[in-house]
Amino acid sequence: MKDYLQRMGRSLMLPVSVLPAAALLVGVGNWILRLPGGVAQSIGNFLAFAGNGLLGQLALLFAVGLALGMVQKKEAGAVALAAVVAYELPVNLLAPKNIAALMNIKLSAVNPAFDALVTNNVLLGIISGLLAAAMYNRFSEVRLPAALAFFSGKRSVPIITAVLMLLVSVVLLLVWPPVYTGLVTFAKLISGLGWVGAGLYGFFNRMLIPTGLHHALNSVFWFNIAGINDIGNYWNSTGVKGVTGMYQAGFFPIMMFGLPAGAYAIYRQARPAQKKRVGSLMLAAGIAAFFTGVTEPLEFSFMFVAWPLYVIHAILMGLSLAIAAFFHWTSGFTFSGGLVDYILSYSMPLANKPYMLLVQGVIFAILYYSIFTFAIKKFNLMTPGRDPKDDDDAANDVQVGKAATVGGEDKYLRTARMVWSALGGDAAAKDNLTYLYNCTTRLRYKMTDTSLADVDALKKTPGVMGVNVLDDHQIHIVIGPDVQFVADNVEKIYNGELSSKLENPLSADEVKAVDETPAGKEENFFAVANGSLLHLEHVQDETFASKMMGDGFAIEPTDDDILAPIDAEVTMVSPTKHAIGLRTESGLEILVHMGINTVELNGEPFDIKVAVGDKIKHGDLLATMDIAAVKAAGKLATTMVIFMGLSEQAQVKVDDEEIFDGIAGNYVGRVIF
Repeated sequence: MKDYLQRMGRSLMLPVSVLPAAALLVGVGNWILRLPGGVAQSIGNFLAFAGNGLLGQLALLFAVGLALGMVQKKEAGAVALAAVVAYELPVNLLAPKNIAALMNIKLSAVNPAFDALVTNNVLLGIISGLLAAAMYNRFSEVRLPAALAFFSGKRSVPIITAVLMLLVSVVLLLVWPPVYTGLVTFAKLISGLGWVGAGLYGFFNRMLIPTGLHHALNSVFWFNIAGINDIGNYWNSTGVKGVTGMYQAGFFPIMMFGLPAGAYAIYRQARPAQKKRVGSLMLAAGIAAFFTGVTEPLEFSFMFVAWPLYVIHAILMGLSLAIAAFFHWTSGFTFSGGLVDYILSYSMPLANKPYMLLVQGVIFAILYYSIFTFAIKKFNLMTPGRDPKDDDDAANDVQVGKAATVGGEDKYLRTARMVWSALGGDAAAKDNLTYLYNCTTRLRYKMTDTSLADVDALKKTPGVMGVNVLDDHQIHIVIGPDVQFVADNVEKIYNGELSSKLENPLSADEVKAVDETPAGKEENFFAVANGSLLHLEHVQDETFASKMMGDGFAIEPTDDDILAPIDAEVTMVSPTKHAIGLRTESGLEILVHMGINTVELNGEPFDIKVAVGDKIKHGDLLATMDIAAVKAAGKLATTMVIFMGLSEQAQVKVDDEEIFDGIAGNYVGRVIF
């Protein structure tokens, strides 16, 4: 379920990225509408209509975005059509006028719940997108008898989705009205609780946003459902100063200050490889929240991938409304709680000490930043930019020269084709592979049955350093720092973008002979940290202990400084900061791997002191590793130095008698290659 919610949250980034621009158009348009003159009215309406045209289709955008993001195949553009079909069916079927016709009643007698359901309700968008993706994953390759062949494969998905959405519509027809009515009743009950009721309203207002049921609460407090009419009375100046506006004022500190500060915390905690992308999204979403009060781009960015953070946000929203109501600080909005509405409402007769909302906003900005930062780090929440699976630009961290070829074929593509063949080839690999992912050095694949993989063939594949079958459904194929290039090619073969056929079918022995370099060069290497020398076979990680990735040595460090083991150039820094790649002038590739399974710590205990392209000498500081934090997380701090891609003739000689515990930078041994 956790993985599913994280995929769902990542999928929402596509439609969410559209919203900040739309919100700014609406905000600027509404501000211009307050200016005198016909030209201003025309320009304001033009901008506002354009922005509302997108915001008014938020649910549909969610449906399409979720469907595209949740499919397991990248060529699944047809799923977007299925998502539109899934969304439009209940929107039209359950529209109030159609409900009136179905039940043979007057339109005025239709439960208002149905209008809230079909009017840009994100719940319908989410259901539609998830259902369309599930049906595509299940039926996009189904084959029907010849007479029905036209409807085979992808064409069957919209039809199946529509049928299932009919059933969902029947369920909503029966369930939605009593749920909606119950919430309206609940809202009426808490409306008599004063500032406590305002706080409860703020909390549930945020918590119900994913379902669309927050409209039920809003209708009670903002409009004339239960005699409150907070928005209407505020702008008509017919209420009580210090009271009217109490269900609006507390939104301003959160939307203008709190959430933008939370966005900054999310950016600060993003992984280095993703900071640029996440920064753009958070900046745009933060500006939209501050100026216009449109917070959906921010909220949906972490609502599912880090739901505990969203609960914290809802609690803080309730606290903000309660504080403003308790001190009788009031203000109001016509659109939402952003700067534009704050300025417009500031001089209204019922505004009471609205400047105090700015003071409250600064306090909440500090709270949001501090609490978000603590929660993200403490509980390792997968906010945008924190998930290693999203390191799409990881390859940019590696210096890439002209690709080597074997038999006229790119060596990475050749390795990918041979891996594909060993996993079952065109006949079985596509059906057997259920999840394709890679870390810094390994292909990490999930399969329906790992016994179908030819492990012996994988081990003999040029470019493959080792294979680790974890269980019946998971297999790790060790490639090394160049894993990204092999992974990309395997994925292209999987998607049908590249042929799986070897262009020059040399034997594995012949290919391996091409890659091997006769022994003759020699490099000395040195201790990377204070601590005890450990031979690789004693390392508590099978991948390193079996020397799948290459020969080398390890250190059990006693302090945090990690030094360079050799004179070299930095070629790679892992997005999770736990591994650094080096290359000597003689062509020797080295991997310095800090800790065991520390990739799961998302870079928290590490501080990298070098960058790709830096020229370093042995003994230079590469990084610091917070050993206490690593151990507190239940990981080992053992640091491995691996010499990668060595030929069978190469030798790694560790001179035990030359190593002295407690002295970093001491001579350890030499590699002959």
